[in-house]
Amino acid sequence: MNPGGLRGVLDVSNATWALSERSVLQPMWDYLQENHESTLRSPLFPVVLSVSMYLVLVFFYTVLDLLAPTWPSIRRYQIHQDRTVTWSNIGSTLALTTYNHLLYIFPAAVAQWLWRPPVPLPREAPTLTAFLLGILGCTVVFDFQYYLWHLLHHRVAWLYRTFHALHHQYRQPFSLVTQYLSAWELFSVGFWTTMDPLLLQCHCLTAWAFMLFNIWVSTEDHCGYDFPWAMHRLVPFGLWAGAVRHDAHHQQPATNFAPFFAHWDWLGGTATMPAPVKTKMEKEKDEKEA
Repeated sequence: MNPGGLRGVLDVSNATWALSERSVLQPMWDYLQENHESTLRSPLFPVVLSVSMYLVLVFFYTVLDLLAPTWPSIRRYQIHQDRTVTWSNIGSTLALTTYNHLLYIFPAAVAQWLWRPPVPLPREAPTLTAFLLGILGCTVVFDFQYYLWHLLHHRVAWLYRTFHALHHQYRQPFSLVTQYLSAWELFSVGFWTTMDPLLLQCHCLTAWAFMLFNIWVSTEDHCGYDFPWAMHRLVPFGLWAGAVRHDAHHQQPATNFAPFFAHWDWLGGTATMPAPVKTKMEKEKDEKEA
């Protein structure tokens, strides 16, 4: 085959790949626009989407927390198997979450709805590559931003006492601790989650997916469980910190500052691997032997 013919085959192959890649998300995007365009264009939509996702996740993990004391099949995956999440714990964390959303999130969302025009929607969906790379890029940027914020708020005593100490009232986190935050920390996290897709010029579908992914992995980090399908077990080479390492941060607050990836703590010398947590039976055995 002559070079011109080979080049033509490659051009056709690349065009076919680009067309097939774009067609993956386009039918879903067409359906959403045809049937839910007014909802998608509303400035309230991202808020409702994120709050709904969070409530679904914490409901799931809270049910597990309530069943764990009597269900060994659930308790075996708890990081702290002697820990019991009480109704008092649930009530106090849920009360602050509700307070923050009613006092800050809801008014901001209503103001945005009143003053911001409906969001224009692009006719074409992102390619699958752009969609996935956009989520990854936003996650990497957010991870770096929060690592610096988190490190600063631990190293500066006034910042820690004023804004971050509230989150560390629980040394053994559970899912509702995810948003057991001061208003400043909640605003910082929400600001980056909103701005990072704009900074990277992501499609709105990518931005919403990143928002849901961010909430999912943030809740998983605080859930208190080490499931076989957890992100830190799926991502190879120990690149993802995950629930076990973030739980160690609540035990040893001078370590493991990055929310998602592990590389910033490796580079900064703040990484630690938690010691294996003994089960209740192992602790009782040690006490008997002593």
